[in-house]
This record gives sequence, C-alpha cells and structure tokens, in this order.
Amino acid sequence: MADSADLYRTVRLIRRFEQRAIEMVRSGVIVGGIHPYIGEEAIAAGVCAALRPDDVITSTHRGHGHVLAKGADPVRMLAELAGRETGLNSGRGGSMHAADVGVGVYGANAIVGASAAIAAGAAWSHRRAGHDRVAVTFFGDGAVNQGVLLEAMNLASLRRLPVIFVCENNQFATSMRVQDTTAGSITGRAGAFGIPAQSIDGMDPETVLTAASRAVARARAGDGPTFLECLTYRFDAHHTWEYSVRPRYRTDEEVATGRERDPLEIQAARVPEAVRARIDEEIEDLLDQAQRFVDASPEPDPSGALDFLYAGGLRARGGTA
Repeated sequence: MADSADLYRTVRLIRRFEQRAIEMVRSGVIVGGIHPYIGEEAIAAGVCAALRPDDVITSTHRGHGHVLAKGADPVRMLAELAGRETGLNSGRGGSMHAADVGVGVYGANAIVGASAAIAAGAAWSHRRAGHDRVAVTFFGDGAVNQGVLLEAMNLASLRRLPVIFVCENNQFATSMRVQDTTAGSITGRAGAFGIPAQSIDGMDPETVLTAASRAVARARAGDGPTFLECLTYRFDAHHTWEYSVRPRYRTDEEVATGRERDPLEIQAARVPEAVRARIDEEIEDLLDQAQRFVDASPEPDPSGALDFLYAGGLRARGGTA
C-alpha cells in the first residue's frame, strides 16, 4: 500500500500537470481546451494506490488524474493533450480519450457514463479467465442518471463481477447542481442492485485509499462489486471554455468555501517538509521535460487521419487499403 509520501507525490503530480496543461491551453499549444481535475485529485490518487499494476481502470472526460495515477507516462500524456505524434495515442485520443493499455488504462471516454460498461466487461473477462484482477470505473454525479451505468451495475451485481464503481460527486453536472438533476440518493442507485455502497470524503487521499482498499479486497475475494460515492469539489472550471464565456452558476464565495479543504494541503501536512520539497522539485523537472518534449514533437500527418480506427488495421470506407 502507498505511504503518505507516495500519495502526496501523486496528488502533486496531478495538480501541477493540470496547471501546466491550462497554461498550454491559454497559449494555444493545447487546442480545444480541457476539463480540469483540480480539487478532485485525492480520488484518483487514493483509488489507484489500492490497485495492482495488472488491474484496470476506465475513465471520463475529466480523466487526466486517473490516467496519471494509474501509471501512464506524464511526458507522453502531455504530448497526447497537445495532439502530438509522440503522445500516448499518437495524438488521436487527446484530452478526453487518452488510453494506455500497458498500465491498465482502458481509456477515458467523452460519453457520460459509457466507460462503466467497458469496466464491467473487463471484469467479467478476468473472472472467466480465472484471474483475480479488479476493474475500476470512474464517473461523475451526472452519470448516475445514464442508462448504460445502471445496466453495467445490474450486470456486475448479477454476475458478482470484480468491479468497483467510483462516483466523483463534485456537486455539479456541468453547471447543474446535483440536487436539481438526481432524485433520491446516489448510493441508493447501487443499493437497488444489491451493491454495497458508501459515501466517503473524497478530499482526503488516505480516506479514499482506505475505502478503496476494502473494496478491492472484496472484489478480489470474489464477493462482487462495490460502489463508492466520493464527495469532492471542483476548484476550477468545468471546461476551460469558461475562462472566456464565464458562466455564473456558482459564486466566488462558494468556490472559496469549496477550496478550504484542499487535497494537496491535506496530504502535504502528513509529509515532512524536506520530503515535500524534493518531490516538488522532481515533479517540476519532469514537467519541464514534458514541455520540451511537446515542443520538439511533430503533429500527426493529416494523410494518416484514418489510421488506427480498427484493431485489424482496416481503414475506414473511402480510405485506401
């Protein structure tokens, strides 16, 4: 299990990666913007710290933190966001579709709730093969009203699949408050399918790690799925387009209150100052390297725009064989 310094490193890496990415959006290096994960880092850090390298995750449109916490290379991840040929997915996935199967990241997904079915399928495959590998699917509070998520939960419960459903309840589905979009309770969705569910403090990395470790142990033992509602708060914009549009769905005072419990500060308080300073310096050096790598990397050749669409190498209709 990860120690306090390991968790701090992951939270710090995600925070600084997102801040760097925002700077690159503002400068035009990352085109189209991103969905910042700032404020929610404890969830990715805590959950992924409970997993083995051969376990798998599926992610969301706000997925950078999950991908990094599971072990993807931050250098190639930043290149992916910038649409470079050297990115994790040759610049084809971008911010909302990054994947790294080699470290168990079965993809971020821009369709709300859609990755839950992929995780359930992976978990079913592992079980049929006799493995004790675990699958985790991350999703937001807005996804609990999507049919595909409910179908995946039903299947997971019926088949006692080793899958963990992690709801990142940041209180907003884009700009709509959760109480205006969700009848009943979020954990009640899971309870209806007989899945054990609990709400936890999603701002504390060690609280998340403890809950996730219990859920992982349960899944590995063959006892089926678990549902974790991680209560958190998004510090930044839903998407960087808000920097120019500036919608007013929450006040500055509300955001300031939400920022009072910062996952980075919570975990930093548990790590000696000298250790924090060393970790901080290492992360800055890594991100400097990543930025240089992006600057030196080519963009994909437009003539290959149809490449990688099919696993067998087939091209889309209209392309050449």
